[in-house]
Amino acid sequence: MGFLTGKTVLITGGGKATLSSGKPGSIGYGIATAYAKEGANIVITGRNVKKLLDAKEELERLYGVKVLPVQADISAGADNAAIAAHAVELAVAEFGGIDVLINNAQASASGVTLAQHTTEQFDLAIYSGLYAAFYYMQACYPYLAKSKGSVINFASGAGLFGNYGQCAYAAAKEGIRGLTRVAATEWSKDGINVNVICPLAWTAQLENFKNAYPEAFDKNVHTPPMGFFGDPEEHIGRVCVQLAHPDFKYMTGETLTLEGGLGLRP
Repeated sequence: MGFLTGKTVLITGGGKATLSSGKPGSIGYGIATAYAKEGANIVITGRNVKKLLDAKEELERLYGVKVLPVQADISAGADNAAIAAHAVELAVAEFGGIDVLINNAQASASGVTLAQHTTEQFDLAIYSGLYAAFYYMQACYPYLAKSKGSVINFASGAGLFGNYGQCAYAAAKEGIRGLTRVAATEWSKDGINVNVICPLAWTAQLENFKNAYPEAFDKNVHTPPMGFFGDPEEHIGRVCVQLAHPDFKYMTGETLTLEGGLGLRP
């Protein structure tokens, strides 16, 4: 039994993606695996039902935890507040509350330059990332305040460094960084720990980016100083687990950055 046994984590974008090598290749699934090893109840949301069901089957079989998959898509034109609220309601009905919210979901048209970006492509990034974080944070707030829980949001070096071909993605991620800082300020009185991570791991999404937009990939993606890309579970999922540990409550109001997927810095 891990220290999160009996606790419930909601992870957006938690479906299982696979690299061309056949290995697991998604940050959300890596996070879910790390939490499963600590015994947590897991709620995973996403657009792709098959990826969610694949994650549920494997996590329950390997680690003996309970996994609730919820199909949910925050997007332009949808009743997004209701979508997020429904996912949270299902989680609470199944497990009784929420202790950790991880806003990991993000879609984008990375590789398309600013001059060529369409409104639809910009909306894709802003809604799936920034608006999703906003609506899930609002929906989870009463339960996180009750549990004195944690919020872990995901930003990116794309906004920090102005990555080529990632205008909408960078805008969404910078918005998430700002939203996180405000939540850390406002929710510290409720005992809610709020942090942001900027990761770099080798994922199926990054692999697809390299194949589809090699020029943008070469301009933006460089091997971290440690000489290898981060592993979604070992280097990112474990950091998310650490941030949910009671000993990290003293970090409330701070922002943590995962440099290149391989280091934690306050």
